Amino acid sequence: MNAAEFKRIIQNQEIERNKILSEPGIIPREINIDHIKKLLLYPNALVILGVRRSGKSTLSWLIMDKNRYAYINFDDEALYGIKSSDLDMLLKAFYDLYGSSVEYFVFDEIQNVEGWELFVNRLIRTKKVIITGSNSNLLSRDLATHLTGRHSDITVFPFSFREFLRYKGIDYKDIIIRGYSTEVSAQILKLLAEFMKFGGFPESYKFGLERAKSIFGDIVSKDVIRRYSIKNIKSIEELAKYLIYNFSAEMTFSKLRNISGIKKIETVKNYVNYLTNSYLIFYLERFSFKLKQRIISPKKTYCIDTGIINSIISVSSDNLGKIMENVVAVELLRRKAYSDNYDIFYWKDASQREIDFLIKREKSVEQLIQVTYSSSREETNNREINNLITASKELRCNNLLIITWDYEAEEKIEGKKIRFIPLWRWLLT
Repeated sequence: MNAAEFKRIIQNQEIERNKILSEPGIIPREINIDHIKKLLLYPNALVILGVRRSGKSTLSWLIMDKNRYAYINFDDEALYGIKSSDLDMLLKAFYDLYGSSVEYFVFDEIQNVEGWELFVNRLIRTKKVIITGSNSNLLSRDLATHLTGRHSDITVFPFSFREFLRYKGIDYKDIIIRGYSTEVSAQILKLLAEFMKFGGFPESYKFGLERAKSIFGDIVSKDVIRRYSIKNIKSIEELAKYLIYNFSAEMTFSKLRNISGIKKIETVKNYVNYLTNSYLIFYLERFSFKLKQRIISPKKTYCIDTGIINSIISVSSDNLGKIMENVVAVELLRRKAYSDNYDIFYWKDASQREIDFLIKREKSVEQLIQVTYSSSREETNNREINNLITASKELRCNNLLIITWDYEAEEKIEGKKIRFIPLWRWLLT
């Protein structure tokens, strides 16, 4: 590819980017941009990771703010199949357009170019570089090999409920203050139901669940099948759908092998890893103080977005508790990535008593969380409470929380204080 072709693509993408940035309704993300800017010091690459269409590109543009920068998105069909040997010509095209003094470069989905790492490694010696990617393997393997100690990374998630409300033009802080009134409570529950249905992709709010389904297809086809050159396309597609169908549920690799018909368990493990690397799904380990026990126990899988779930399967009212659980799982992961540092597990004992989420910090179990679709104390299953008390005693943890649909209280049961909090309030605070 010659410089003229690159310049045409760069300019076309610039027109599209400026159009997006000029549109009203760009929502400031909950990530601290001022902190991120401090990470953008050479020789150092800033790596923005996350699921496709979660806003990585927009975040990179907001980080650049008023700085003059060179930008290209390698997820453009016109660039499909380019080689690492073409990247110097791309650099020439940038310098022709912006001058050699341009200091900032933003590369979207550069992992599509095999051998890109050496190019970036050379560039960051004199320039400031942002890389975005829809595959966590970009960091764990590609960057670790060539940019050891020379990159900082952040992970971007789809919209949180707080960001969803901002998108809707609603002051969520005001809702927290006024949330005890019947009118406000009814309003926020309606908005929460909408968020649970459409998830966190802004495009789903504009174009409906068909867009979420399209994002699911792009993740599987571009970030998994194309990225890993998978030949058995039908098997990976069916496995991805099976895991979506069985969200908020336990799975084992041997069970997945039996269901999928894939002969080798190692292939199943690889396929699941590819789907987690693409951020489509993630799983939690069952908690144990013994590492070996964590590894061999069943995992609990979740989808990165409830909009994707609802676009693939018809969720009945019986499954709303599982949808709530998935929302909580994503939010816990988001908070861990954005501002906190803890480990997330689920817990189950030999009697099959289960806790949805166990939060561990360093060597201590910090909090136990149950999620239930209940609007009153009477609707709350006693099993949820009993499991919480049992786990509290066994794990020596007294921070006990039950996230409900619309019930708030604090009770002392068997000497243990349990807080009940509505999902919307937990998501907003």
